Amino acid sequence: MSRRPLILASKSPRRSQLLREAGFDFSVQTFDVDESFPPEMPPEEVAPWLAQRKAQAAAHLIHTDEIILAADSVVILDGKIYNKPADYKEAFSMISKLSGRQHTVITGVCLLSKEKEIVLSGVTKVWFSELSEEEIAYYIRTCEPYDKAGSYGAQDWIGHCKISRIEGTFQNVMGLPVDLVYAALQDF
Repeated sequence: MSRRPLILASKSPRRSQLLREAGFDFSVQTFDVDESFPPEMPPEEVAPWLAQRKAQAAAHLIHTDEIILAADSVVILDGKIYNKPADYKEAFSMISKLSGRQHTVITGVCLLSKEKEIVLSGVTKVWFSELSEEEIAYYIRTCEPYDKAGSYGAQDWIGHCKISRIEGTFQNVMGLPVDLVYAALQDF
C-alpha cells in the first residue's frame, strides 16, 4: 500500500472511522463547500460531482505527494435525493418515506494528487422494513440523525433493527466505499 500522505477532506466521523478501521494513515482537513448542485443534474451524478468539488476546494493542501480524499453521499428514492434533514419534522418525513421500501445510497469519492484525479461512485441498494411512527420518533430522538443523508445511519439502531437487506457494501451506506478507495489508491 502506498505510503503517500492521505488527507481526508471531510468532517464525517464515520468516514474517519472507516479509514482508521481499514488501516489507513491519514490526516483530516475540512472546508466548507457549497453543496448545492444544478437542479437538472441526474441524481446518480450528484454525489461524485460534489466529491470532486470538495477535493478541488482542498487542492491547495497538495504540496508534493499528498493525496486528497473527498466524498459525498446521497440517498435516492423514486428519483429524488434525500439529503441531511433540517429538523425533526423533515427527518420524520424522510424516514417515513423510506419505511418498507428500497432506496439507493450513492457515495461519490474523488482522489486528487498533483498528477492524477480519480472520481468514482459506490452504489448500494438498501431495503428498510416497515417502521411505526413510534419507532421513527424513538430513532430520531435517540440517534439525532441530522448530519446524515436520508436522515439515518446504517451503524445506528435503524441499521441494526430495520435494514432487512442490502446489495452492495455496508461501508458505502455508512459513507465511504472503502473497497473502491483502496483499489483506486493502488493507481497512485
